[in-house]
Amino acid sequence: MGKALELNESNFDATIAEGVTMVDFWAPWCGPCRMVAPIVDELVEEYDGKAKICKVNTDDNQDIAVKYGIRSIPSILFFKNGEQVDTIVGAVAKQAFEQKLNDLIG
Repeated sequence: MGKALELNESNFDATIAEGVTMVDFWAPWCGPCRMVAPIVDELVEEYDGKAKICKVNTDDNQDIAVKYGIRSIPSILFFKNGEQVDTIVGAVAKQAFEQKLNDLIG
């Protein structure tokens, strides 16, 4: 299974700048985040070459979390060409992620 690209201060902006990117804001102590993690890993493989599937550990990257107003985790943000276009908060079914990604990929 693939692994989501870990984002931090040094690579966040460059990674989301082009194309479709899904970013999972999570933390190791978060139970719902652990429920979403296997889905995120599946999406890495399914959307290879179509969208970037990434993660941000909010414990390690608080500045990014504050910048995007993350108050609850998991929060999954969707970007298209660097612009935030959608958000999912909480653990949801895989189909919810797929629908948002497919809509953005067009």
